[in-house]
Amino acid sequence: MIGIIIQRAVMQGIPLLFGSVGEILTEKSGNLNLGIPGIMYVGAISGVAGAFMYELSLGGAAINPVLAVLIPLLSCLLGAFIMGLIYCFLTVTLRANQNVTGLALTTFGIGMGNFFGGSLITITKSDVPSISLSATSKVFKTALPFADNLGWFGDVFLSYGFLTYVAIVVAIIASYILNRTRVGLHLRAVGESPETADAAGINVTKHKYMFTCIGSAIAGLGGLYYVMDYANGVWSNNAFGDRGWLAIALVIFAMWKPSVSILGSILFGGLYVIPTYIPGISVSIKKLFEMLPYLVTIIVLILTSVKNKREKQAPGSLGLAYFREDR
Repeated sequence: MIGIIIQRAVMQGIPLLFGSVGEILTEKSGNLNLGIPGIMYVGAISGVAGAFMYELSLGGAAINPVLAVLIPLLSCLLGAFIMGLIYCFLTVTLRANQNVTGLALTTFGIGMGNFFGGSLITITKSDVPSISLSATSKVFKTALPFADNLGWFGDVFLSYGFLTYVAIVVAIIASYILNRTRVGLHLRAVGESPETADAAGINVTKHKYMFTCIGSAIAGLGGLYYVMDYANGVWSNNAFGDRGWLAIALVIFAMWKPSVSILGSILFGGLYVIPTYIPGISVSIKKLFEMLPYLVTIIVLILTSVKNKREKQAPGSLGLAYFREDR
């Protein structure tokens, strides 16, 4: 039973891990992107559209596993990257308010996802309001062949599709880059004090654009994972719930550390899953469990604020536009 709960918690948490790591990279550059929920939607629907067009082109022929992965994966990355580019153009180049821009991107992304999702549903003439990409999903969900022979160890550690391991590797690489490389040092300098970084010869605009767009692409993979792996290839409008906002909350819980996000995502996923395995639980108690990630995040935010340790705080220039002329 415990192994199954952990397995389900990991599956619930991976979209949050992608979203939080992407947002951490974004916020380390000083950009507060509240458009992550919309970006995850766009990443998901872009991948779904790519997979849909590929399956449609097969005409009954056998699916190519490589193309079945590459087409939706690249479509997802491109769609989410463009959303990051839009955010950067508005907030970095035009210096629009970051909070308003992020919320606008969330509204736009969700609307875009629902519009194109609804259009694809219309094309398929489905009797139910959803699209099923089971052939592509089967490729994404393929686990290691020997996982079933290893008992609880296989269930807990080896029974997932490749995107699960990609999420963990991306988080580890992001942590290494931020803490052990010159690029990471420059990025942290830009996020803490763009004026000082600029005076030291660091290209502030370049770092803001680059890491916000990369962060958006990573967050978009969270949407693709949800559809292709967790939801078994089924797209339904408005099916994501509050996962995008949970990813942003996880950034604070993890204290802007990608490595901590790995455990945090499993914890948040577990709080979603546990009520399912409690017999006779009421709806109100289940809703209380869904509130716990936000409550835990608030507690962590209060504790880190009281201790006032710089390494556990948000970047110093987070949410602030940089005007070079003001130096």
